[in-house]
Amino acid sequence: MGAVVNAPAAIAVAVVDDHPVFRLGLVALLGTLDGIEVVAQASSVAEALEAITADVDVVLMDLELGDGSGIEATRQLLGRFPELRVLVVTMHEDEESLVASVRAGARGYLVKGADPSGVERAIRAVADGEVIVGAAVAAKAIGAMAASRTLAPAVFPELTDREREVLDLMARGHDNATIARRLVLSPKTVRNHVSNVLGKLGAADRSTAIVRAREAGLGA
Repeated sequence: MGAVVNAPAAIAVAVVDDHPVFRLGLVALLGTLDGIEVVAQASSVAEALEAITADVDVVLMDLELGDGSGIEATRQLLGRFPELRVLVVTMHEDEESLVASVRAGARGYLVKGADPSGVERAIRAVADGEVIVGAAVAAKAIGAMAASRTLAPAVFPELTDREREVLDLMARGHDNATIARRLVLSPKTVRNHVSNVLGKLGAADRSTAIVRAREAGLGA
């Protein structure tokens, strides 16, 4: 009688998205895949922090949640469970959201609308420890990395990386609401960053800070 070979354990997945139609559709799709099991669902940061445990292997994370951002949820979850793999699934295709996600610890980034086979491949790749970015944002990822090198610490070294990002977007002409959406931050957090930027630069107002930023090469 031959030896019994145990099948590998299924990848335990949690889905975090505040749009019930999308979330339930994604759960239904994953339920048809061999070796993948949805073990938790959440529609908010609070629900995610309560529902996700060390038994979860991969979290599919939306960036905009009712009570906060998927970026903050990712940071908190990885603080609790460092081995957790987070795969962002979002409508945002901009490089700022991608960079913010990676900095928070996400291992993958897909834009909603990716084909089912692509979602499956991404889940399996992230579970295996790979880093994966969907084709729709891959080119922007390269651009983001190049941009991050241009924002060298020599440019306004008194600012934090996040404050420099905010100043760069200010110099591009974006208002606080747009900056909040692009960096997936709350409007209050952006206001605080802008206030800190003005204070550290000794700028009397937003316009003065923008002029200085553009003179230094930001906002290009």
